[in-house]
Amino acid sequence: MDLTDRVALVTGGGSGLGLATTKALAKNGVNVCISYLGNKDSAVSACDDVKALGRRAALVHLDQANPASVEAAIEDTIDQLGRLDILINNAATNIPVPFPDLAALTPEIWDQLLSTNLRGPFLLARAATPHLRKQGAGRIVNVGAMIGLMPAGSSIAQAVSKAGVIHLTRCLAVALAPDVTVNCVAPGLMEGTRMAARVPRERVDAMREHALLKRNTSIQDVADQVVQFCRAESITGQVLIIDGGIHLH
Repeated sequence: MDLTDRVALVTGGGSGLGLATTKALAKNGVNVCISYLGNKDSAVSACDDVKALGRRAALVHLDQANPASVEAAIEDTIDQLGRLDILINNAATNIPVPFPDLAALTPEIWDQLLSTNLRGPFLLARAATPHLRKQGAGRIVNVGAMIGLMPAGSSIAQAVSKAGVIHLTRCLAVALAPDVTVNCVAPGLMEGTRMAARVPRERVDAMREHALLKRNTSIQDVADQVVQFCRAESITGQVLIIDGGIHLH
């Protein structure tokens, strides 16, 4: 698909992988709407970055755990940029709870993580689908994680939510064909993100040493793969692990 003048909504597009993806899309001719929940300043800065690259930018408030907020964000995106071709489900939340401490993984924490990380992408896809189908070549790219494919991560709920995103990708690919492709990136630890900043330095170093390539996940590699999924005409239902080869051990 030619990305020139297409419109993408990137959830959580103001920082980390979301920001890298926002810039990568803009560099490839896409006009970008960036959603934010708590950090409006970073989203505003990301909009400035998009405009500096010669593309149109917009900003929407989004609480993806709230169905009404999801519907409003999709409509606001279209009101500001005129259409919607691409949905990047990047935004997520995390509350660390050690795996063995089941008592600490309360129903409230479980519901918060699953509501935001799994139900949220579904609600966004559901709300965006009529608009994506209208263009005849819609794209959804979900951000899963390597921990969705193995029992790892900062909590059982986080790992399960990402596993759900991976299977949601495959189910939506079936549901939305042939008009919309749905794919997923599954990164490992991305140094330079807020998530990585919470991981003890020795753990980050150990993961890097454990990787076949002796490096952790490149944010830019992930963002570029998101763009490639948007370009591709015959790829759907796929999950690409980008983790330096850790999953092969």
